[in-house]
Amino acid sequence: MKDLGSYLKKARIENGVSLEEAAGDMSISVTLLENIELGNTKAFKDMYELRETVKNYAKYLGLDINKVNDSFNDFLFEKTSKISLEDIEVALKKDEEKEKEKEKKEIHSPYTVIHKRKFNIKPIIIYFAIVFIIVSMSLIIIKIVNKEPVRNSELRGSWEDYYEFTY
Repeated sequence: MKDLGSYLKKARIENGVSLEEAAGDMSISVTLLENIELGNTKAFKDMYELRETVKNYAKYLGLDINKVNDSFNDFLFEKTSKISLEDIEVALKKDEEKEKEKEKKEIHSPYTVIHKRKFNIKPIIIYFAIVFIIVSMSLIIIKIVNKEPVRNSELRGSWEDYYEFTY
């Protein structure tokens, strides 16, 4: 980025434009342009914002935008290709942790929270057990009450007594 910054600074000086004048015409701060010309990329939060600012600065200076864009892309490739896999994994883990914390911090209204309904089977089992016991007891009592006495006395007579009585 330092090479690109010096190229832009050289073009600005050749055009006879001061930093203040360029910053005023582009509606950006002087320190921003200084950081671009010095190649200080840490002053920018977003590389895409930096890319757009460099592109607009090159356009303002009347430079070949494609050449400047290619130069910036080369810088960006060199910078991103030097990031180790471990750094990428650490950054991904941090992002996941932040996402989890964000989910935990979400506020839920009692009107929007869906409560899971708990199904308790114990009362149902107890109810059916009581009903079964009552029905069983009732059947046993009914069988005992309706039990007919055994008629042994009628069977002790002789056949003759039976035939005499029927005639």
